[in-house]
Amino acid sequence: MDTHSQKFKIRLGLFIIGGLAIFMVAIFIIGKQKNLFNPVFGLTTTFYNVSGLQVGNNIRFSGISIGTVDNIKIINDSTVKVYMLLRKDIQQFIRTDCEVSIGSEGLIGDRLLIISQGSDSGKLALDGQALVSNEPVETDAIMASIEVTAANAEIITYQLSEIMTKINSGQGTLGRLLQDTTLAENLNQTIVNLKKSSKGLDENMNAAKSNFLLRGYFNKKKRAAEKKKREADEQNALIKEK
Repeated sequence: MDTHSQKFKIRLGLFIIGGLAIFMVAIFIIGKQKNLFNPVFGLTTTFYNVSGLQVGNNIRFSGISIGTVDNIKIINDSTVKVYMLLRKDIQQFIRTDCEVSIGSEGLIGDRLLIISQGSDSGKLALDGQALVSNEPVETDAIMASIEVTAANAEIITYQLSEIMTKINSGQGTLGRLLQDTTLAENLNQTIVNLKKSSKGLDENMNAAKSNFLLRGYFNKKKRAAEKKKREADEQNALIKEK
């Protein structure tokens, strides 16, 4: 009986020690994630809508987790104030012109705050100072925009389908041109006539050049062109010599 009781006490003691050890490890891990054991400083920002942000969510700067959301308060019907706790060693990189935006860890992950990098000319942010925020884009707004775009695309597709149907059935100028063989033949004949007219014009010009009444005019024009060409060649030769 005593031996059994002693074994039970030993097991109970080991269970309690193991539970305390697990509890201490959990406290250490949580405290490390929440910066409970590191020097911290606080910053604030305001949003119109925090879009699901919660106390304890991470804060990132240049892709690195640097703190957590300490508190969220509703100031009025259009302002929500967010309190941030950041690691003290990061303060040297946070400028007053840094901007805070709300993001997410992955496509469907928890919300988080993202602090953008400021300019080199910006002053260092002090403890308790407020930073400018960028309002998040709501998923509902994105979906509404996609729905409008899809509806417009459907209307355009329907209109194009109607146009192609009319063309294929021979309606409209383009449809008649594609479907009516008479119009196509007339167009071909017009092109042939234009070619003949152009050929006839060339023959008339050659005949005019051979005419003794106009021969002097064309010869004068030819000599002027040759003179202009010689002057240009002489000028190019002078440029090459220089």
